[in-house]
Order: sequence, then structure tokens, then C-alpha cells
Amino acid sequence: MTEYLKAYMKTVSQRLENCSEKSDLDEIFAEHKDKISFMQHERIVHFLVTMMFAIILVIFISVLLFTENIAILALVTIILVLLGFYIKHYYFLENTVQKMYVTYDDILKKYTSLGQKENNDD
Repeated sequence: MTEYLKAYMKTVSQRLENCSEKSDLDEIFAEHKDKISFMQHERIVHFLVTMMFAIILVIFISVLLFTENIAILALVTIILVLLGFYIKHYYFLENTVQKMYVTYDDILKKYTSLGQKENNDD
């Protein structure tokens, strides 16, 4: 997902930069709105999974405090590592969706500039 999003953001930025017609911009705009929707869904799913792992970690730490079982310590370690990776990925998703919002605003600005260009051509 990380590489996919990085490639998409690079592609949409290039397409927006090279866009000179409203029909092309309409296509970029529609696609970008869909991608934002998909990524918002992806972000919420990863948030929920991250919170689930955090709750499980707290439960296992509580069990570890009362039982002092070495097997539970191994589980806590594994869950802690997984939680770290989930947080890292969620952080990436959150920041990328924020960048997608900025790109969305850039598309709207491009609509304005193309509209002014068309008015000047008339």
C-alpha cells in the first residue's frame, strides 16, 4: 500500500502539472475523489486494527503483571513489535491522506485558473 500511494501521489501531481484542459482536469478530479474515499476507508480500518492491538497489549501486560509467565512476556514482545509497525503504517496513511487533501485543493485552484484562462480567450 505504501508504494502504491507514493506512486499515485507522484502520478497525480505530474498529471495536474501537465493538465491544460478542463476535460482532463475533470478526469483527474473524479479519480482523486475516489482515491481519497478509498484511503479514508483504509485509514479507518488501520486505526481500528491499531487500537485493537493496543487493547490486546494492555490486556497481556496486565496478565503478565499478575502471572509472571515467560510465555506471556514473549506474547507481549510480539504484540509490541506488531503495534509499532501498525502505528508506523497508520502514521503514513494519515499523512498521505492529508497530502491528498492538499492535492484536492490544488485541483480546485487549477479549475479556477483554467476558468480564468477560458474567459480571457473569449
